[in-house]
Amino acid sequence: MISFFSKWQKIDWLLFFAVIILLTLSVSILYSLNLNIDSSNFSVFKKQLLFAFSGLGLFFLLASVNYQVWSTYSKLIYILFALVLVGVLFFGVEVKGTTGWINFGFFSIQPVEFAKIGLVIWMARYFSQHANEFHYFKHIFVSGLAMALFVGLVSLQPDLGSAMVLFGTWVIVLMFTGIKRKHFLWLVGAFIVVVVFSWFFLLQPYQQSRMLTFFDPGRDPRGEGYNVIQSMVAVGSGQFFGRGLAVGSQSSLRFLPEPGTDFIYAVIAEDLGLLGAGLVLGLFIFIFYRLFLVVRKSQDDFGGYLVLGIASMLLVQTFINIGMNIGISPVTGIPLPLVSAGGSSMWAVMIALGIAQSVHIRNN
Repeated sequence: MISFFSKWQKIDWLLFFAVIILLTLSVSILYSLNLNIDSSNFSVFKKQLLFAFSGLGLFFLLASVNYQVWSTYSKLIYILFALVLVGVLFFGVEVKGTTGWINFGFFSIQPVEFAKIGLVIWMARYFSQHANEFHYFKHIFVSGLAMALFVGLVSLQPDLGSAMVLFGTWVIVLMFTGIKRKHFLWLVGAFIVVVVFSWFFLLQPYQQSRMLTFFDPGRDPRGEGYNVIQSMVAVGSGQFFGRGLAVGSQSSLRFLPEPGTDFIYAVIAEDLGLLGAGLVLGLFIFIFYRLFLVVRKSQDDFGGYLVLGIASMLLVQTFINIGMNIGISPVTGIPLPLVSAGGSSMWAVMIALGIAQSVHIRNN
């Protein structure tokens, strides 16, 4: 471990300030959502504030740790999270139909949020060790098998959204290895087979209904399609400048379900308009740009693949969440990184960004 304070001038402060703006927007929106609730104790707002400050502590702590240590313990980290995901299936607490939480009495955590980082670390080690060998299908198969184990365990919870993030992260990183075209076509064919198999044998009825509603929200406007319809109404009603914090009818009158988590982007669009929604989208694009700069400047394959995996993970999560807010992706319960209420997601994202900063610091 090195002293962070001796390296503070080398941190990517532009990325850090983009993160701070997103955190500020998050706590502001969550505060406004409580203003129209009678006898509200602002507990969600207070928790998010606590998670944000503690997350910043994790960010600086992980930035000060030499990222090469994660390469040394990558296999152990992978095995540990695999065991944790198995344990969740037996000892986890069910929340909104998903057995994906571990309750410690005074707080609960969602292990899959941290397991995503564990998979990224393992992939970075494996991909860097075989960086010039991915024209052999066996390396695609081995890495895909490791990803599939996590996806399978998460799907059993069932948590379709997190499974999509794990799979999407692996696909994006794999595309940067220069795999052969025929191998890519094999993967597409395998994906189609898995989708068909999952539809008939793995997906729960409510998950099938969500997928069908994604293509046609109007098929069940008072049921599965209600969330998407109300979200799109909220996004459209904000127009350019928005209605103002705590003024939007969809969120303040509680027409919009889960306004602080799944559909917080719709709340931002309604309250702050296209200006606010565009600002959030622009900040995420800027963060991804800064992360990919770190990938390009990385002095070793492990560091490059590590940051690429982190950027890919955040990119998939952001796309799914914003997509389900505007009706272009199915509703899967994926939080918007740094913005949606939730401690596990906040801590996991800040840890991931801290690791990316460790690579950036040592590149300089």
